[in-house]
Amino acid sequence: MSESVVGISAGAKVTLHFSLSLPDGSEIDSNYGKAPATFKVGDGNLLPGFEAALMGAVAGDAVSVCLPPEQAFGAINPDNVQSFPRQRFAGLLANTTDPVEPGTVLSFADSGGNEIPGVITQIGELSVVIDFNHPLAGREILFTADIISVIPSGVQTVRIQG
Repeated sequence: MSESVVGISAGAKVTLHFSLSLPDGSEIDSNYGKAPATFKVGDGNLLPGFEAALMGAVAGDAVSVCLPPEQAFGAINPDNVQSFPRQRFAGLLANTTDPVEPGTVLSFADSGGNEIPGVITQIGELSVVIDFNHPLAGREILFTADIISVIPSGVQTVRIQG
């Protein structure tokens, strides 16, 4: 039985090693040296820009692409920077054991009850400014991947224990 070479397309099950880095080489995330990751194209586990960079690649391919912010974690949205009355943070700001300062990440609940992170960017006398943009928003991201396997959409896989 001959095996056809299958390129990555919508719905494919892909197993790969990957890394995310800033253009200066600072590594953000990587699973090299660990178990590979498996995902289904379109399942939301990878950002659309990362999936687009993989389209057409086959098992054994290496992919390396520098993605602009709009294809990675998005551009910085000024509407995601909000100011709150300082009194809402009085308890946190009074904590001397684990001080809250600019750069501290806090967890907030949105109107739907979902947890969203926010980074304190400024603590003023009357207000605290929180940035709800993704910490990597506005940054180019170097996405590198080594494709281990590609199973096309609709193909059933079965693992047989020996």
